[in-house]
Amino acid sequence: MLTLTRTESDNPDFIELVRLLNADLAERNGEDNVFYGQFNTITKIKYVVVGYEEGVPVGCGAMKEFAPTTLEIKRIYTLPESRGMGVATRILAELEQWATAFRYKTCVLETGKRQPEAIALYEKNGYNRIPNYGQYAGVDNSICFEKVLHP
Repeated sequence: MLTLTRTESDNPDFIELVRLLNADLAERNGEDNVFYGQFNTITKIKYVVVGYEEGVPVGCGAMKEFAPTTLEIKRIYTLPESRGMGVATRILAELEQWATAFRYKTCVLETGKRQPEAIALYEKNGYNRIPNYGQYAGVDNSICFEKVLHP
């Protein structure tokens, strides 16, 4: 059974899962990965969720403030052998519940065109495509999403 733990970015299981995520993204993104890496540091993130299956970390996600009423979803990842079991959906829902508890109104996120699983995850969970924001404006490989949260 999947259990979710709210924590911070200094959690060793989160750090290891992000290391695996970064390796996956480096393979998918090739030379573009250097650009994205600068926006994906995990130091001092206060809102992190790690998913455990029988005590083993199998997935993670995080969020940080983007604007006064908006949080940005970051670092969603599920181990390859745990995909297709709803881990990422549960982690995303937990992050959204946490955001709502802090009275945030929306969540935004960026993913890459070379990540079809991520695109499908966000669309399935009610995220709508928006124009690329901030540092992703004009970046051809980026796709940005937004979801209005309901308390």
